[in-house]
Amino acid sequence: MENVQERIWLKNYPDGVPSDFDISQYDSLIGFIDQNLKKFSGSDAYTCIPKKGMQATLTYAEVDQKADQLAAYLQSLGLQKGDRVAIMMPNIVQYPIALFGIMRAGLIVVNTNPLYTAREIEHQFNDAGVKAVVIFDKFASELQKVLKKTPVKHVITTSVGGMLGGLKGMFVNFILRKVKKDIPAYSIPNEVVFGNALKMGAGKKVQRHESGMDDMVCIQYTGGTTGVAKGAMLTNRNLLSNMAQMRSWLAGAGMKDGAEVMLTPLPMYHIFSFTVNCLCMSSYGALNVLVPNPRDIPGLVHVIDETKPSLMSGVNTLFNALLNNQDFRALDFSGLKFVIGGAMAIQGPVAEEWKKVTGNDLIEGYGMTEASPVVSANPVGNSDAVQVGTIGMPVPSTDVRIMGEDGKVKGPKEGEGEIQVKGPQVMKGYYERPDETAKTITEDGWLRTGDVGIIQEDGYLKIVDRLKDMILVSGFNVYPNEIEEVVAGHDKVLEVAAVGVADEKSGEAVK
Repeated sequence: MENVQERIWLKNYPDGVPSDFDISQYDSLIGFIDQNLKKFSGSDAYTCIPKKGMQATLTYAEVDQKADQLAAYLQSLGLQKGDRVAIMMPNIVQYPIALFGIMRAGLIVVNTNPLYTAREIEHQFNDAGVKAVVIFDKFASELQKVLKKTPVKHVITTSVGGMLGGLKGMFVNFILRKVKKDIPAYSIPNEVVFGNALKMGAGKKVQRHESGMDDMVCIQYTGGTTGVAKGAMLTNRNLLSNMAQMRSWLAGAGMKDGAEVMLTPLPMYHIFSFTVNCLCMSSYGALNVLVPNPRDIPGLVHVIDETKPSLMSGVNTLFNALLNNQDFRALDFSGLKFVIGGAMAIQGPVAEEWKKVTGNDLIEGYGMTEASPVVSANPVGNSDAVQVGTIGMPVPSTDVRIMGEDGKVKGPKEGEGEIQVKGPQVMKGYYERPDETAKTITEDGWLRTGDVGIIQEDGYLKIVDRLKDMILVSGFNVYPNEIEEVVAGHDKVLEVAAVGVADEKSGEAVK
């Protein structure tokens, strides 16, 4: 397997196998981020256009300053190193400020889907021991329902208007809350508005904390290979290593520091967008174009037309929806370098049509939350080497094996088995769930993915099935037992079973 993989790398990259990015130069993930914020201080870092005529853009220097203010404010609350703070918001410019501010304060990030119901919020916040949360106001009413049942003591709310600032921001918030009634009413005692938190942190000194390579910096929730939502403990080493692996993989993409524009339609609370878009792209000084609502295809097309992205990530569902929009098909794609799809399989007809319309390959990769997430990907910068229907080859410093039911490793032509992964990006384990960790990571360090695959003779990997009882809807894991638990609670339901059925739009749907 290793020899096959090396031959493929050599063929795809004439300069040889990309050298691993040396992570030892950084003391921690936030040290890596801090360096990027300062190196590209004069460049635009994040922009968001929620509607036509509404845009907020922050430079790397502005993100740096505001993250420092938030870090100082969080420390002023008495939060201690290692305390957990949840982020619960869509793709808006406040997200990276919150993320980097929490890390800089020595606290642990808990990424939370803002669409979670009160029941899901209660489980996750109690499981992680969340003490503070930064939440988008549209979802605060759900938090209110269970706030007293959680360990949360501090709530910071943010909004679209808060993103825009000034009189315009106040006007937008008024329209959304009072006229359109788009923000459900809520009442949270001692709520602090995001902008006020920054003001209260301004001028205060941030106490720096040492963070070892194997210290946890993020708890990323996933159903894993079994159904109950569990927190994957991701460390400095995990995330920095995956950053290095991606930079090596991108060696053939012609990336230029300070010149790339990355379209970010996938939510950054999702591990794919979190690592690839929000974190890795900062090392290139790229401008991240944040899309709060990618389901609004006409709005997304407008954003693409306005910002002219050179890079893009997404899922098959989104690519297919764009291809069915005539305004998208009429856009100029001459500046687009590459597009990567993950979280769900890229369908052959979608990839073929995408290449026809845009002139770009849809580069399919593979990963999972427990691997920070990137495990493998098709090559970039070499169209002839892209194989639609495969998940490419392992990224550098990553071993992949196919384990048969008989406990023997399968080579090319030897049949299918469970895809198992070993590498520095593999998680520390599940938070306070040693039993679940033992089921997922073998004694000698192999991550059991629950996906069934094969290795082709040329070293490319292909997924053919999955072991885990999970439904994949537009790239998001949906676990039947969670649905069944909720439905079974209805007094008119005697018995319930949830299954996945094929769906043209989302890959699978719940039935």
